[in-house]
Amino acid sequence: MNRIKVINEPSELVPMLRSVDSPVKRDVLKEVTLEWRTADEIEEKFGPEGREAIVFFEKMKLVETRWLSKDGGYPTKSYHTYYTSFSINAQWPVYEISDVLTAAMMSEEEYSVLEEKILAEVGKTGRFSGDVAEALGLTSTMLKSLVRRSVKMDYRGHRIELMKEERRERCPRSSS
Repeated sequence: MNRIKVINEPSELVPMLRSVDSPVKRDVLKEVTLEWRTADEIEEKFGPEGREAIVFFEKMKLVETRWLSKDGGYPTKSYHTYYTSFSINAQWPVYEISDVLTAAMMSEEEYSVLEEKILAEVGKTGRFSGDVAEALGLTSTMLKSLVRRSVKMDYRGHRIELMKEERRERCPRSSS
């Protein structure tokens, strides 16, 4: 099946740019494009950074998942790329695209400081994005771009909320 990711909003570029910002991420993305792989297989081949990449891809909705049972064992979560191609509608004001590129390309150290400030504003219960942007003195495009870069938080409508821990790799046993 051909699935095309259409990028209409500038901040949607951030996950795309971040998905290939290291050789390991690029290689993991290529690997899960070719066939279904478990997180354990990815980690075995690419190390802990490979597992982090697959978690990042899942948060960014770049991979799909399914449960596979190998050698009669318990089912294990497996990953494969969701999209076969991308379509980018690239006509945005300079001030918006500059915020997007700044958020995507800033160093991990600089980003970590901003991410922590956003997380502090969001708290455990989430918060309206406009209030967070105002409190931190960020444009809505910059805030949206920074949140899309994070694996710790995401947008739910106009609210920013913490991501739920969904990193269990084993399928829960049935209670029969």
